[in-house]
Amino acid sequence: MSLLNFSGHNVAEFTITGFDHLPHQKVLGLLILLAYFLVLLCSGANVLVVATDRRLHRPMYLLICNLAAVDVMFTTSASTTMISALLAGDKIISYYSCISRMYTYHLGDITQCLALSLMALDRTVAISRPLSYSTVLTNPRVFMLIVLSWFVGIGCMWKVTAVADGLPYCQPIIRYVFCDYPSLIRASCVNPEPYFQIPTILAVWMMVGQFPLIVLSYVSIVCTVLRLPKNQNRKQLFKTAASHFIPVMSYYFPKLVSVLLTRIGLRLNLTERNALLIVSTLLPSLINPTVYCLQTKEIRSRLLQILFKNTVAPFK
Repeated sequence: MSLLNFSGHNVAEFTITGFDHLPHQKVLGLLILLAYFLVLLCSGANVLVVATDRRLHRPMYLLICNLAAVDVMFTTSASTTMISALLAGDKIISYYSCISRMYTYHLGDITQCLALSLMALDRTVAISRPLSYSTVLTNPRVFMLIVLSWFVGIGCMWKVTAVADGLPYCQPIIRYVFCDYPSLIRASCVNPEPYFQIPTILAVWMMVGQFPLIVLSYVSIVCTVLRLPKNQNRKQLFKTAASHFIPVMSYYFPKLVSVLLTRIGLRLNLTERNALLIVSTLLPSLINPTVYCLQTKEIRSRLLQILFKNTVAPFK
């Protein structure tokens, strides 16, 4: 088919076939459903706790709320498709629903990357420059940074979505487990290689641009803590930095594995690619709210107050 005379898609719906060859599909569906429920529960709890306590309307907690919202959006865009295919047996998804979920999924991926960068910045300033923290990172500034991160994600995804929406689709088959950009490109009747330039640029920006900056931020934190007098609470600061670095690694580790495997020339089969895709989608969104709820005393204390009314003393 010639693209010169083509002005739109030529399929009305897609069929998700990524799970067709797997045994025990119901078990996998239940596990994904459980993970999705926990993401909604934990992220919703973090947002509820911060929103209902004015004492938590501070920069770090605004960033936690932003990350929780991103986690819900990111996971929902993929999990609902997988749950529907595995538990309900509904593997048909309309073209526009697939495109919109692809947009939401990658928007969540980009904004999650930027949210982790902002949280690294917050912790770096809080620990390295504690006396100027309240003047450097104010609520309005943090809010503007959050809005800017969303605009960056929306701008990037506008271009990616325009490319995917302008392709001819010769087969209504998605060989992966949900709608994302690579699955749609491979379902089209064009040579896919030129159309991976934009996502490659974005991946390089996240892996080479954002990840080293985040790592350097936590290295700076460690150096600052090591310079503190021994009578100060080094252990607590190390614990805080380590706990905040766990979400970073849960987000980047699957991506690093994929890059390393590609570099050494190891090609993953379809099942392995889908497994890595599911892990990279669910794992960060499960770990993020858990870490920030359990490791942040104010959120943990406030959550216990909500659950047990007045049986828990308020934090100071």
